[in-house]
Amino acid sequence: MLVALAANLVIAAAKVVGGLAAASPALLSEAAHSVADSLNEVFLLTALRRSRRPADRRHPFGYGKERFFWALLAAVGIFVTGGCFSFFQGIEALRGGAQQDFTGYAAGLIVLAVAFVAEGASLVRALYQLRVHGMADGLRDPALRTVVAEDGTAVIGVALAFAGMALHRATGQAVWEGAASLAIGALLVLVAVRLGRDARDRLIGQAADPEASARIRALLAAQPEIDSVEALFTMQTGLESTLVAARIDLMPGIDSERVEEVAVRIKRSIARAVPEADQIFLDVTDRPAREAQESPAATGERGGA
Repeated sequence: MLVALAANLVIAAAKVVGGLAAASPALLSEAAHSVADSLNEVFLLTALRRSRRPADRRHPFGYGKERFFWALLAAVGIFVTGGCFSFFQGIEALRGGAQQDFTGYAAGLIVLAVAFVAEGASLVRALYQLRVHGMADGLRDPALRTVVAEDGTAVIGVALAFAGMALHRATGQAVWEGAASLAIGALLVLVAVRLGRDARDRLIGQAADPEASARIRALLAAQPEIDSVEALFTMQTGLESTLVAARIDLMPGIDSERVEEVAVRIKRSIARAVPEADQIFLDVTDRPAREAQESPAATGERGGA
């Protein structure tokens, strides 16, 4: 992430200078894109630091969701700073019509070529990090996922801006740069909505992934002391932490001392099977919980565990 931040800061400065010198809407759109990316990297670095704070009395489940909150702010930053400004530049270019003064265009194209190489190197680095962490585990990290999305869109955005400027230079029609700016804006808005929706789902209490929920349910059902699993609720409280709450019906005839022993053993078994389950609660009931059985979280339907 530090590599991506450093690259974005250098590229943003170069694009701003080149865009002003060439009066290029497409290059200025890409400059706004890089500025948005730089601000978002700051957000994500803040998320990494704050989400690692230990649990305290005010936040007994820890600060893991801070990472999702700052990821949401990063998505908003991409949408407002990058997407909206690019749309504005595109509309202004379309209204302006033809332009014959191409002073500074050569420098602008060189800036975009250098930016393409730098953004490509940053993307390769982010993909390498995904490979190191494992593709599935890496994509669970909103910070790393945002960096990959930013670098991927940056490479596409630079290519669009370069094509728009080159076609404008060749034809004298600013419509090409306007179209490039609008395409860059649409790309940024799409990425922002996708990232924001994922962060929102996690902030409001997204369940654990179906595979983990299935392992937990199977483990509970396999315990000889459990007659039935009436309900299972899970919620991601951080990137590597999950809350698990289960309502179980024990076999008849188990005394209170035995219940405590069974509960401790089951919690330890769940923690071994699903390492991210660091908060486990068991609710022992002696009758079927019909309402719980029919709830989305208990049945595994959309929005549930």
